[in-house]
Amino acid sequence: MAAETSEPGRRTGARRPTLEVVAARAGVSKSSVSRVVNGEHTVAPEIRDVVLRAVRELGYVPNAAARNLVTRRTDAVAMVVSDPPQGLLSDDPLFSTVVRAASRALEAAGKQVVLMLAESDRSRARVESYVAAGHVDGVLLVSLHGTDPLPAVLARSSLPVVSFGRTAAASVPYADLDNTGGAGLAVRHLLERGRRRIATLTGPLDLIDARERLAGYREALRGTGRRPLVALGDFTRVSGAEAMRELLTDEPALDAVFAANDLMAVGALRTLREAGRRVPDDVAVVGFDDIEAAAYSAPPLTTIRSPMADQALATVHLLLTLLDGRPVTPVVMPNELVIREST
Repeated sequence: MAAETSEPGRRTGARRPTLEVVAARAGVSKSSVSRVVNGEHTVAPEIRDVVLRAVRELGYVPNAAARNLVTRRTDAVAMVVSDPPQGLLSDDPLFSTVVRAASRALEAAGKQVVLMLAESDRSRARVESYVAAGHVDGVLLVSLHGTDPLPAVLARSSLPVVSFGRTAAASVPYADLDNTGGAGLAVRHLLERGRRRIATLTGPLDLIDARERLAGYREALRGTGRRPLVALGDFTRVSGAEAMRELLTDEPALDAVFAANDLMAVGALRTLREAGRRVPDDVAVVGFDDIEAAAYSAPPLTTIRSPMADQALATVHLLLTLLDGRPVTPVVMPNELVIREST
Protein backbone atom coordinates (compact mmCIF):
# COMPACT_ATOMS: atom_id res chain seq x y z
CA MET A 1 0.00 0.00 0.00
CA ALA A 2 1.32 3.43 -0.89
CA ALA A 3 2.34 5.63 2.00
CA GLU A 4 0.37 8.77 2.74
CA THR A 5 1.97 12.15 3.21
CA SER A 6 1.16 14.25 6.23
CA GLU A 7 0.17 17.24 4.08
CA PRO A 8 -3.52 17.95 3.41
CA GLY A 9 -4.48 17.28 -0.20
CA ARG A 10 -1.19 15.44 -0.96
CA ARG A 11 -2.28 11.88 -0.16
CA THR A 12 -1.56 9.48 -2.98
CA GLY A 13 -4.80 8.64 -4.78
CA ALA A 14 -6.72 11.31 -2.84
CA ARG A 15 -9.27 13.52 -4.53
CA ARG A 16 -8.09 16.96 -5.55
CA PRO A 17 -7.85 19.51 -2.74
CA THR A 18 -10.92 21.59 -1.90
CA LEU A 19 -11.38 25.22 -0.96
CA GLU A 20 -11.44 24.15 2.68
CA VAL A 21 -8.04 22.46 2.37
CA VAL A 22 -6.56 25.54 0.69
CA ALA A 23 -8.06 27.78 3.39
CA ALA A 24 -6.54 25.59 6.13
CA ARG A 25 -3.12 25.66 4.48
CA ALA A 26 -3.25 29.46 4.00
CA GLY A 27 -4.73 30.13 7.45
CA VAL A 28 -7.59 32.21 6.04
CA SER A 29 -11.33 31.82 5.60
CA LYS A 30 -12.91 29.79 2.82
CA SER A 31 -14.62 32.95 1.51
CA SER A 32 -11.23 34.68 1.16
CA VAL A 33 -9.91 31.77 -0.89
CA SER A 34 -13.06 31.86 -3.05
CA ARG A 35 -12.60 35.57 -3.77
CA VAL A 36 -8.97 35.09 -4.75
CA VAL A 37 -9.53 32.15 -7.13
CA ASN A 38 -12.50 33.94 -8.72
CA GLY A 39 -10.30 36.92 -9.54
CA GLU A 40 -12.03 39.44 -7.27
CA HIS A 41 -10.07 42.56 -6.36
CA THR A 42 -11.44 43.08 -2.85
CA VAL A 43 -8.79 40.94 -1.12
CA ALA A 44 -5.76 42.44 0.65
CA PRO A 45 -2.47 41.78 -1.23
CA GLU A 46 -0.91 39.86 1.68
CA ILE A 47 -3.91 37.52 1.89
CA ARG A 48 -3.89 37.05 -1.88
CA ASP A 49 -0.20 36.09 -1.71
CA VAL A 50 -0.64 33.40 0.96
CA VAL A 51 -3.70 31.98 -0.82
CA LEU A 52 -1.93 31.77 -4.17
CA ARG A 53 1.08 30.13 -2.47
CA ALA A 54 -1.23 27.52 -0.93
CA VAL A 55 -2.92 26.97 -4.31
CA ARG A 56 0.48 26.28 -5.93
CA GLU A 57 1.69 24.01 -3.13
CA LEU A 58 -1.46 21.92 -3.10
CA GLY A 59 -2.01 21.87 -6.85
CA TYR A 60 -5.52 23.21 -6.36
CA VAL A 61 -7.62 23.46 -9.55
CA PRO A 62 -10.80 25.58 -9.29
CA ASN A 63 -14.03 23.77 -10.05
CA ALA A 64 -15.22 25.58 -13.18
CA ALA A 65 -18.84 24.50 -12.83
CA ALA A 66 -19.05 25.66 -9.22
CA ARG A 67 -17.28 28.93 -10.08
CA ASN A 68 -19.72 29.59 -12.89
CA LEU A 69 -22.66 29.12 -10.52
CA VAL A 70 -21.22 31.86 -8.33
CA THR A 71 -20.02 34.26 -11.02
CA ARG A 72 -22.81 33.45 -13.51
CA ARG A 73 -20.11 33.27 -16.20
CA THR A 74 -19.76 30.50 -18.78
CA ASP A 75 -16.47 31.77 -20.28
CA ALA A 76 -18.06 31.06 -23.68
CA VAL A 77 -18.82 33.48 -26.52
CA ALA A 78 -21.15 32.87 -29.46
CA MET A 79 -19.74 33.91 -32.83
CA VAL A 80 -22.84 34.20 -34.99
CA VAL A 81 -22.33 34.29 -38.76
CA SER A 82 -25.35 35.42 -40.77
CA ASP A 83 -24.52 34.04 -44.20
CA PRO A 84 -26.13 35.72 -47.23
CA PRO A 85 -28.23 33.46 -49.48
CA GLN A 86 -25.62 33.73 -52.26
CA GLY A 87 -23.17 31.75 -50.13
CA LEU A 88 -20.69 34.58 -49.66
CA LEU A 89 -19.25 32.84 -46.60
CA SER A 90 -17.97 29.94 -48.70
CA ASP A 91 -16.77 32.12 -51.60
CA ASP A 92 -15.00 34.99 -49.89
CA PRO A 93 -11.56 34.20 -48.41
CA LEU A 94 -11.83 37.21 -46.11
CA PHE A 95 -14.37 35.41 -43.94
CA SER A 96 -11.91 32.69 -43.01
CA THR A 97 -9.45 35.46 -42.04
CA VAL A 98 -12.08 37.13 -39.87
CA VAL A 99 -13.30 33.96 -38.13
CA ARG A 100 -9.75 32.70 -37.53
CA ALA A 101 -8.47 36.02 -36.13
CA ALA A 102 -11.48 36.54 -33.86
CA SER A 103 -11.45 32.93 -32.62
CA ARG A 104 -7.76 33.03 -31.75
CA ALA A 105 -8.14 36.34 -29.89
CA LEU A 106 -11.10 35.05 -27.88
CA GLU A 107 -9.36 31.79 -27.04
CA ALA A 108 -6.24 33.71 -25.94
CA ALA A 109 -8.53 35.60 -23.54
CA GLY A 110 -9.74 32.30 -22.09
CA LYS A 111 -13.08 32.24 -23.92
CA GLN A 112 -14.57 29.17 -25.53
CA VAL A 113 -15.89 30.05 -29.00
CA VAL A 114 -19.24 28.63 -30.10
CA LEU A 115 -19.63 29.15 -33.87
CA MET A 116 -23.27 29.44 -34.97
CA LEU A 117 -24.73 30.00 -38.45
CA ALA A 118 -27.92 32.03 -38.85
CA GLU A 119 -29.00 31.39 -42.43
CA SER A 120 -32.78 31.25 -42.03
CA ASP A 121 -35.62 32.24 -39.72
CA ARG A 122 -35.39 28.83 -38.09
CA SER A 123 -31.65 29.04 -37.43
CA ARG A 124 -31.98 32.62 -36.17
CA ALA A 125 -34.63 31.47 -33.70
CA ARG A 126 -32.26 28.73 -32.56
CA VAL A 127 -29.51 31.32 -31.96
CA GLU A 128 -31.92 33.51 -29.98
CA SER A 129 -32.98 30.56 -27.79
CA TYR A 130 -29.41 29.43 -27.21
CA VAL A 131 -28.28 32.89 -26.13
CA ALA A 132 -31.38 33.48 -23.98
CA ALA A 133 -30.76 30.18 -22.17
CA GLY A 134 -27.52 31.59 -20.75
CA HIS A 135 -25.09 29.27 -22.54
CA VAL A 136 -22.74 32.17 -23.41
CA ASP A 137 -21.52 35.39 -21.81
CA GLY A 138 -21.70 37.48 -24.98
CA VAL A 139 -22.20 37.49 -28.75
CA LEU A 140 -20.00 38.54 -31.66
CA LEU A 141 -22.01 39.00 -34.87
CA VAL A 142 -20.45 38.63 -38.34
CA SER A 143 -21.76 39.31 -41.88
CA LEU A 144 -25.07 41.02 -41.31
CA HIS A 145 -27.63 42.28 -43.78
CA GLY A 146 -29.19 45.63 -42.97
CA THR A 147 -32.59 43.92 -42.79
CA ASP A 148 -31.41 41.16 -40.45
CA PRO A 149 -33.60 41.23 -37.30
CA LEU A 150 -31.05 39.36 -35.18
CA PRO A 151 -28.95 42.35 -33.97
CA ALA A 152 -31.98 44.19 -32.58
CA VAL A 153 -33.36 41.04 -30.95
CA LEU A 154 -30.06 40.17 -29.27
CA ALA A 155 -29.47 43.79 -28.26
CA ARG A 156 -32.59 43.58 -26.10
CA SER A 157 -31.04 40.77 -24.09
CA SER A 158 -28.95 41.41 -20.98
CA LEU A 159 -25.78 40.07 -22.64
CA PRO A 160 -23.02 42.12 -24.31
CA VAL A 161 -23.41 42.05 -28.11
CA VAL A 162 -20.94 43.48 -30.64
CA SER A 163 -20.79 43.37 -34.42
CA PHE A 164 -18.09 42.91 -37.02
CA GLY A 165 -19.36 45.75 -39.22
CA ARG A 166 -22.09 48.27 -38.55
CA THR A 167 -25.67 47.04 -38.21
CA ALA A 168 -29.04 48.75 -38.41
CA ALA A 169 -29.37 48.29 -34.63
CA ALA A 170 -27.92 51.54 -33.32
CA SER A 171 -27.41 50.10 -29.83
CA VAL A 172 -24.97 47.40 -31.00
CA PRO A 173 -21.30 48.53 -30.81
CA TYR A 174 -19.21 47.67 -33.87
CA ALA A 175 -15.81 47.75 -35.51
CA ASP A 176 -16.08 48.61 -39.19
CA LEU A 177 -14.15 49.81 -42.22
CA ASP A 178 -14.43 53.30 -43.63
CA ASN A 179 -16.41 51.96 -46.57
CA THR A 180 -17.51 55.37 -47.85
CA GLY A 181 -14.03 56.85 -47.57
CA GLY A 182 -12.40 53.81 -49.16
CA ALA A 183 -14.71 53.94 -52.17
CA GLY A 184 -14.00 57.65 -52.54
CA LEU A 185 -10.27 56.92 -52.44
CA ALA A 186 -10.67 54.42 -55.29
CA VAL A 187 -12.74 56.73 -57.48
CA ARG A 188 -10.48 59.75 -56.91
CA HIS A 189 -7.55 57.59 -58.01
CA LEU A 190 -9.36 56.89 -61.29
CA LEU A 191 -10.17 60.58 -61.71
CA GLU A 192 -6.51 61.44 -61.20
CA ARG A 193 -5.66 58.95 -63.95
CA GLY A 194 -7.81 61.05 -66.29
CA ARG A 195 -10.67 58.56 -66.62
CA ARG A 196 -13.87 60.13 -67.94
CA ARG A 197 -16.61 57.48 -67.75
CA ILE A 198 -16.26 55.67 -64.43
CA ALA A 199 -18.75 52.92 -63.60
CA THR A 200 -19.28 50.93 -60.41
CA LEU A 201 -20.28 47.35 -59.65
CA THR A 202 -22.18 47.31 -56.35
CA GLY A 203 -22.59 44.62 -53.74
CA PRO A 204 -26.07 43.53 -52.57
CA LEU A 205 -27.70 46.74 -51.39
CA ASP A 206 -29.29 45.14 -48.33
CA LEU A 207 -25.73 45.03 -46.96
CA ILE A 208 -24.69 48.23 -45.21
CA ASP A 209 -21.10 48.12 -46.50
CA ALA A 210 -22.36 47.79 -50.10
CA ARG A 211 -24.58 50.84 -49.67
CA GLU A 212 -21.74 52.81 -48.11
CA ARG A 213 -19.35 51.95 -50.95
CA LEU A 214 -21.96 53.04 -53.49
CA ALA A 215 -22.42 56.30 -51.54
CA GLY A 216 -18.65 56.87 -51.59
CA TYR A 217 -18.58 56.35 -55.36
CA ARG A 218 -21.40 58.86 -55.89
CA GLU A 219 -19.84 61.42 -53.55
CA ALA A 220 -16.49 61.24 -55.35
CA LEU A 221 -18.16 61.89 -58.72
CA ARG A 222 -20.31 64.74 -57.42
CA GLY A 223 -19.26 68.06 -58.94
CA THR A 224 -16.98 66.46 -61.57
CA GLY A 225 -19.52 66.56 -64.40
CA ARG A 226 -19.38 62.77 -64.72
CA ARG A 227 -22.60 60.79 -64.68
CA PRO A 228 -22.81 57.79 -62.30
CA LEU A 229 -22.92 54.45 -64.11
CA VAL A 230 -24.18 51.74 -61.76
CA ALA A 231 -24.56 47.97 -62.23
CA LEU A 232 -25.81 45.72 -59.43
CA GLY A 233 -23.82 42.73 -58.23
CA ASP A 234 -23.81 40.51 -55.15
CA PHE A 235 -20.10 40.40 -54.16
CA THR A 236 -19.43 37.17 -56.14
CA ARG A 237 -17.15 36.62 -59.15
CA VAL A 238 -20.09 35.54 -61.31
CA SER A 239 -22.07 38.68 -60.55
CA GLY A 240 -19.01 40.82 -61.33
CA ALA A 241 -18.63 39.19 -64.73
CA GLU A 242 -22.33 39.56 -65.53
CA ALA A 243 -22.57 43.17 -64.32
CA MET A 244 -19.51 44.05 -66.39
CA ARG A 245 -21.16 42.51 -69.43
CA GLU A 246 -24.25 44.65 -68.79
CA LEU A 247 -22.16 47.80 -68.55
CA LEU A 248 -20.30 47.12 -71.80
CA THR A 249 -23.64 46.71 -73.55
CA ASP A 250 -25.21 49.83 -72.06
CA GLU A 251 -22.11 52.04 -71.83
CA PRO A 252 -19.58 50.85 -74.44
CA ALA A 253 -17.50 54.04 -74.03
CA LEU A 254 -16.75 53.52 -70.32
CA ASP A 255 -13.06 53.68 -69.46
CA ALA A 256 -12.95 52.76 -65.76
CA VAL A 257 -14.70 50.53 -63.24
CA PHE A 258 -14.76 50.56 -59.45
CA ALA A 259 -15.93 47.17 -58.16
CA ALA A 260 -17.20 47.13 -54.57
CA ASN A 261 -15.08 44.08 -53.79
CA ASP A 262 -12.17 42.17 -55.34
CA LEU A 263 -14.16 39.06 -56.22
CA MET A 264 -16.41 41.11 -58.51
CA ALA A 265 -13.38 42.93 -59.91
CA VAL A 266 -11.79 39.58 -60.83
CA GLY A 267 -15.03 38.60 -62.59
CA ALA A 268 -15.05 41.96 -64.40
CA LEU A 269 -11.47 41.43 -65.60
CA ARG A 270 -12.49 38.15 -67.22
CA THR A 271 -15.40 39.78 -69.06
CA LEU A 272 -13.16 42.61 -70.28
CA ARG A 273 -10.62 40.09 -71.64
CA GLU A 274 -13.38 38.18 -73.42
CA ALA A 275 -14.66 41.47 -74.93
CA GLY A 276 -11.19 42.36 -76.21
CA ARG A 277 -10.84 45.34 -73.85
CA ARG A 278 -7.29 45.94 -72.63
CA VAL A 279 -6.74 46.68 -68.94
CA PRO A 280 -5.72 49.35 -68.13
CA ASP A 281 -5.28 50.82 -71.65
CA ASP A 282 -8.98 50.73 -72.54
CA VAL A 283 -10.57 50.23 -69.11
CA ALA A 284 -8.97 50.74 -65.69
CA VAL A 285 -10.25 48.57 -62.83
CA VAL A 286 -10.15 49.07 -59.05
CA GLY A 287 -11.42 46.61 -56.44
CA PHE A 288 -11.93 46.69 -52.68
CA ASP A 289 -10.49 44.41 -49.93
CA ASP A 290 -7.05 43.32 -51.26
CA ILE A 291 -7.65 39.58 -51.09
CA GLU A 292 -4.69 37.39 -52.06
CA ALA A 293 -6.07 36.82 -55.56
CA ALA A 294 -5.87 40.58 -56.27
CA ALA A 295 -2.07 40.45 -56.53
CA TYR A 296 -2.22 37.43 -58.89
CA SER A 297 -5.04 38.46 -61.22
CA ALA A 298 -4.30 39.35 -64.85
CA PRO A 299 -3.30 42.12 -64.61
CA PRO A 300 -2.65 42.51 -60.87
CA LEU A 301 -5.49 44.49 -59.34
CA THR A 302 -5.38 47.98 -57.89
CA THR A 303 -7.56 47.85 -54.78
CA ILE A 304 -8.45 49.26 -51.38
CA ARG A 305 -6.70 47.29 -48.65
CA SER A 306 -9.05 46.47 -45.80
CA PRO A 307 -7.41 45.47 -42.48
CA MET A 308 -9.88 42.65 -41.85
CA ALA A 309 -7.80 40.83 -39.24
CA ASP A 310 -7.31 44.09 -37.33
CA GLN A 311 -11.04 44.76 -37.59
CA ALA A 312 -11.74 41.31 -36.14
CA LEU A 313 -9.35 41.97 -33.25
CA ALA A 314 -10.97 45.36 -32.62
CA THR A 315 -14.39 43.68 -32.49
CA VAL A 316 -13.11 41.13 -29.96
CA HIS A 317 -11.62 43.95 -27.88
CA LEU A 318 -15.02 45.67 -27.78
CA LEU A 319 -16.66 42.49 -26.53
CA LEU A 320 -14.03 41.79 -23.87
CA THR A 321 -14.31 45.38 -22.68
CA LEU A 322 -18.08 45.02 -22.32
CA LEU A 323 -17.62 41.73 -20.48
CA ASP A 324 -15.43 43.63 -18.00
CA GLY A 325 -18.31 46.01 -17.41
CA ARG A 326 -16.70 48.99 -19.12
CA PRO A 327 -18.30 51.22 -21.79
CA VAL A 328 -17.21 51.16 -25.44
CA THR A 329 -17.56 53.31 -28.56
CA PRO A 330 -17.67 52.13 -32.21
CA VAL A 331 -14.36 51.73 -34.05
CA VAL A 332 -13.82 52.69 -37.71
CA MET A 333 -10.69 51.29 -39.39
CA PRO A 334 -8.76 53.32 -42.00
CA ASN A 335 -8.19 52.07 -45.57
CA GLU A 336 -5.20 52.14 -47.91
CA LEU A 337 -5.01 52.38 -51.71
CA VAL A 338 -2.79 49.67 -53.22
CA ILE A 339 -1.82 50.60 -56.78
CA ARG A 340 -1.08 47.78 -59.23
CA GLU A 341 -1.14 47.29 -62.98
CA SER A 342 -4.93 47.36 -63.50
CA THR A 343 -4.86 51.20 -63.33
